[in-house]
Amino acid sequence: MTIQRSVVAVPARLASSRLPNKVLAEIGGKPMIQRVLDQCAKATGPAAVVLCTDSQRLRQLAEAWGFPVLMTSESCSSGSERIASVADQLVALSWGENPDQWDQRTQIQRLAATAVINVQGDQPFLEPAVVTAMVDEFSRRDSVPAVVTPVYRLKPDTIHNPAVVKTLLAHDGRALYFSRSAIPHVRDVEPAQWHQHTDYWGHVGMYGFRGDVLAAWDLLPASPLEDLERLEQLRLIEAGYTIATFPVEGTSLSVDTEEQLEQARRMAEA
Repeated sequence: MTIQRSVVAVPARLASSRLPNKVLAEIGGKPMIQRVLDQCAKATGPAAVVLCTDSQRLRQLAEAWGFPVLMTSESCSSGSERIASVADQLVALSWGENPDQWDQRTQIQRLAATAVINVQGDQPFLEPAVVTAMVDEFSRRDSVPAVVTPVYRLKPDTIHNPAVVKTLLAHDGRALYFSRSAIPHVRDVEPAQWHQHTDYWGHVGMYGFRGDVLAAWDLLPASPLEDLERLEQLRLIEAGYTIATFPVEGTSLSVDTEEQLEQARRMAEA
């Protein structure tokens, strides 16, 4: 099976615990979520950019901007869970079909042949080329991966920042673990010098799911590691899925705090 279609899903809600209504915060004259949707629309490959939300207000705005919207439950605990709840509809949009008319065989084929790119709604400076590269990763590999995510080389002053998610990589680029702590630990060396002994990788908060993997999200067992680190990708790791990575230059600022929001506004004015 090869990937034949792709779609971008942007999960968003207003009830953010750390920064409520952040996706509507104005950055450079536009609401943050509009900037994210517009940047995604510049990518090459995806058939559609879809907002997935539980907010009628966000639905009305996105539709006014020309983007399709899928409504989700308020109970979704993560962005991945939110888009997984409408996986069939997302895949159907990329094929221009009605999922209600699929038989079981067609559903299985369509899901396995579609890449769903999950872009968080708090990344106002997302590079469209990264979305394009994620789609390309599914096509260029000999075996279609279950999940793909971009990583970037960390600078020394960010290695020990718990707000920066770190990725531990195998020699072939597989993600072995994700953490808010610096990994790997370098024994008998002062933490400030760890970067001199190994490379550290940060995680860009985007995922590309094969459609059938995303649709099975609710079947994954509960993940104690996900609960401890508050990192949804650990549910996949604990369930035995391989997460493939590829390097990108730099990172995309995620806005989770007032300080990061002010930083984003300064960047927009520069």
